[in-house]
Amino acid sequence: MEWYTVAIGLFALLMLLVSIGVPIPFALAGAALPFLWSIQSFSTSVVSSELQLWGVWFNYILLAIPLFVFLGELIGRSRVGSDLYRFLHSGVNVRGAAAYGSIGACAGFGAVSGSSMVGSLTIGGVALKEMLHLKYDRRLASGILAAGGTLSVLIPPSLIMIYYGIVTDQSIGNLFIAGIIPGIILTSMFVIIVLVWSRLHRSHVPDSDNATKLPRKRIIAALTTIGLIGFIIIASIYTGLATPTEAAAVAAVITFVLTACFGGLTFSGFVEALKRTMLTMGYVGLLLSAGTLFGFVVTYYRIPDELTSLITSMGLSPYVILAVVIVAYILLGMFLEPVSMTFITLPTIFPLIHAAGFDLIWFGVVYTVIMEIAVLTPPVGLNLYVIQGLAKDDVSVGDVIVGSLPFIGALVLLVLALLVVPEIALWLPEIMS
Repeated sequence: MEWYTVAIGLFALLMLLVSIGVPIPFALAGAALPFLWSIQSFSTSVVSSELQLWGVWFNYILLAIPLFVFLGELIGRSRVGSDLYRFLHSGVNVRGAAAYGSIGACAGFGAVSGSSMVGSLTIGGVALKEMLHLKYDRRLASGILAAGGTLSVLIPPSLIMIYYGIVTDQSIGNLFIAGIIPGIILTSMFVIIVLVWSRLHRSHVPDSDNATKLPRKRIIAALTTIGLIGFIIIASIYTGLATPTEAAAVAAVITFVLTACFGGLTFSGFVEALKRTMLTMGYVGLLLSAGTLFGFVVTYYRIPDELTSLITSMGLSPYVILAVVIVAYILLGMFLEPVSMTFITLPTIFPLIHAAGFDLIWFGVVYTVIMEIAVLTPPVGLNLYVIQGLAKDDVSVGDVIVGSLPFIGALVLLVLALLVVPEIALWLPEIMS
């Protein structure tokens, strides 16, 4: 079969399976198997599939993913995340302190967890009800927390960057470094949005927040835990003392000790963190395995190489190619969650981006920001439903969508800034090297 026949067939069959409700991992495998059987006999394909899956499950780099997920779950099951929010909320005596505290807490949580959903659940579980009780506008409150969770994806460590690094064979450490300045810029933009919103709609933000201050011991415990874990992850990876997997392992152990001793982690919370990690990795593991089979078929028929050759032969400007890719990802992000998009599309897209002359570390940051947009865009914006689920009686999905729009605008502006000034992402990795 010709490569384009296989490409169209794979995509059509995948979309058909997804549209009838087949889970993404099984849809990927289901789309790949008919073409795999056209390459090999059934018995041979079973053996080759086993070898492919073995390679996925025993990949050393992939061990960082469950460790970072477990770390985030430990923080979420303890009171460290909520205490961080309450400290930032009650310790800053300014109008809109709860809103700014939510952004700060999401950014701080992002320094120890790479999951957007865990970030939204941990901080949002405390902050949303508190902000609604203080009479913050429900759209502003829900929008802040839905968008705030995305900071966990850009500020290292980032699970999406780990997935991207694995698929494209790029340095995960360099990707983490490249995300620092864009993460700081995005956090600042979120703060500016809240400031402007509070000036334009004064009734949406109370004049003062009457919050009870935390005991000093709990403040110290929360700040020490977040600061120490973040420092260990960042310093060990950036100085070359540890790989991302080793840094994640050490950080997970220290997180357990600190949250158990000082962060209020209970035995039931620990067990729940283990369960949630296993549930998450069960899905991700199936997705990785199915993605490997799908990628094997794609690579066998040389679809990425042929597609790259076809598009480059058209003589299109590199920025036209990039613009088409970005728009396609934004549209695709309305229907697929980021992890699925990464393993379905990146093996085909990144050779095209590389052939167009773009730096793959820089594109990794752009890609990560686009994935942040994906979790905020309906109809399948995960963070929208996570936040709405925290206060079903007071907040509708429409409220969360409207509240998220200014923050989506900030994400789009960050993408444009990265296109115009690539050094925003590349300057720090170059200095560190």
